[in-house]
Amino acid sequence: MFSTIYIEEQVADHLRTREICARFPQATQVQCQRYGEVFNPKSQNFRLQKRKPALILAHKHDRRILETPAGYGIGGRNNYYFSHMLNCLYDCRYCFLQGMYRSAHYVLYVNYEDFGTDIDALLDQADNKPCWFFSGYDCDSLVLEPVSACMQHFLPFFAARPAAHIEIRTKSTQVRSLLQQTAIPNAVVAFSFTPAEIHASLEHKVPNIERRLEAMQKLQQAGWQLGLRFDPLIYRDDYRQQYARLFQQVFSQLDTERLHSVSLGPFRLPRTYFRNIVRLYPDEPLFAGSFAESGGMVSYPEELEHEMTGFCTRELLKHVPEAVLFPCRLAA
Repeated sequence: MFSTIYIEEQVADHLRTREICARFPQATQVQCQRYGEVFNPKSQNFRLQKRKPALILAHKHDRRILETPAGYGIGGRNNYYFSHMLNCLYDCRYCFLQGMYRSAHYVLYVNYEDFGTDIDALLDQADNKPCWFFSGYDCDSLVLEPVSACMQHFLPFFAARPAAHIEIRTKSTQVRSLLQQTAIPNAVVAFSFTPAEIHASLEHKVPNIERRLEAMQKLQQAGWQLGLRFDPLIYRDDYRQQYARLFQQVFSQLDTERLHSVSLGPFRLPRTYFRNIVRLYPDEPLFAGSFAESGGMVSYPEELEHEMTGFCTRELLKHVPEAVLFPCRLAA
């Protein structure tokens, strides 16, 4: 999978580093002082690197756990997010990561224990009131799980802390490590979906809808709480038919009464990220559509965004009760 692995000096002797490198004995190992030396230089070609990205093993020093933006969440009051990894093995054309980072290489922070220390500090500050921690913001939570063993580490950690709830956001079918563990009540495995037509044209390398639903069925049968994330909503002339078909397909194959939560959110990108992505993919039809800019964010025009969100909300309420539906209301 990886022909080159960059290793920060600080983590060169870390047990997790040694275990990961042992999986790729043929990979060239290159030591560096800090991962930014490889990841941050300006003169990089994201599209070229995406064809054969390297793995960078690093130590996350600070800002490991961050507050979510206002309006982001699934019912909790204390909401945070964390990322054990930067960048994603998938190649979704709408993904903000390709507009945010100069490099397509994958950065994997191996100091999971320090993330746990920060989570414990926040739980203490909250006087053990419920806190939500969202994983998969700067990456996919599960796609590299066979290598990272991230959730293999964190699920027992959360199991011992009932006040700490984790959302594991993914498009992956790499659920074996979850199925090998006992389901815990304070974890939600949340799968993202777009209609089949959008998946085929924009979500490169992502498993198809059928395979993701099969993974969800296995998890549901094993007792895991599941979430559905329809985010971002992508406009097409026939978006009503596309999303109605998607909802029918998804909800006909899952036990809807046992779903933890369903959320949807509009397409929105910071202006700088949007411009960077357009430069990467100038011929991508998605970006030739009608967009508006407000408050430094690029999105569909307000009327169209409200129309799409309203239609999808009404359709979703045909399948699930309003109590489990959480429209994303991030400020523009």
